[in-house]
Amino acid sequence: MTFTKTKLALGIASATLTMAGALISPQAVAHSKAERVAEAANSRAEALEAQMQQMSQMMQSMQAELNRVKAEAARPAADAEKVQELDQWMNSVKSEPVKAEAKDHTFSVRGGWMHFNDNRGSTRTVLGTGFGEDLLTSETDQDAFYYGGAIDFNINNDLFGLMDHTSFNLELGVEYAEITDRKRNGLEIVAGAAAGADLTGVQQTVTVNQLRLSAAPKIKFMHGSKFRPWLIPVGLDMNIISPPSDAITVLNTGMQFGAGAEYELLKGIVIGADGRYHHTFDDVDGVDTDGFTLGGSVGFRF
Repeated sequence: MTFTKTKLALGIASATLTMAGALISPQAVAHSKAERVAEAANSRAEALEAQMQQMSQMMQSMQAELNRVKAEAARPAADAEKVQELDQWMNSVKSEPVKAEAKDHTFSVRGGWMHFNDNRGSTRTVLGTGFGEDLLTSETDQDAFYYGGAIDFNINNDLFGLMDHTSFNLELGVEYAEITDRKRNGLEIVAGAAAGADLTGVQQTVTVNQLRLSAAPKIKFMHGSKFRPWLIPVGLDMNIISPPSDAITVLNTGMQFGAGAEYELLKGIVIGADGRYHHTFDDVDGVDTDGFTLGGSVGFRF
């Protein structure tokens, strides 16, 4: 009886365990399957994300390649447009009339009358001996003729931006003036007085002359017109006299003031007239070179 109860208890326990296992096993299986599904879903999501990244990179590469192709395709069109613009410019230049550059520099030859403020030389005082005067020449008159040339260099045509149609030029000139010829030498008179004889013609006679070098700014008005007045506010003179003074001096410096006008007679050929006053602050050891000139000129533009 006791054995039968024990068997019965064991059977009931075994049945209970069997039923419990049957109930627990589906839950465990279901949990394991859910984990596998989640892992698979995560793997697919990661794979899909990787594919999306690859596709994005491919799209970027394709866009860059497309931009490069477009740029290369547009370059010939831009080059062709530039060539077309260049051709149009060349045609417009060829169709325009040829414009000759303005010739504003001028080379001119000039000459005229010169008048000195004082005479050159004297042998009339100190009892006719010539002492105390200019011994090297006898007295000359105050008038002379001169000739020379000059070059006008054109600097600008607006007076450095101060005045329209007004040119600023630099004039470089040279003038030779012949005052008189074959005047008696003062030494002749001195020697004749000492010898008590007339020695006229024994000693060499002399030609009294002067060479003037000048540099002056010249302001010319009415640029572009055939008729152009001008003025020299102040310029530099260098005077070389012959024969020299009693102190054997031949050179002094001074200044000049002038005004005049020119007219373009033919293309590139101009005629003109001017007046100038020449002043020195000191004489050449007794020889005064102050005076004025009046003359005309013929110029050639280049």
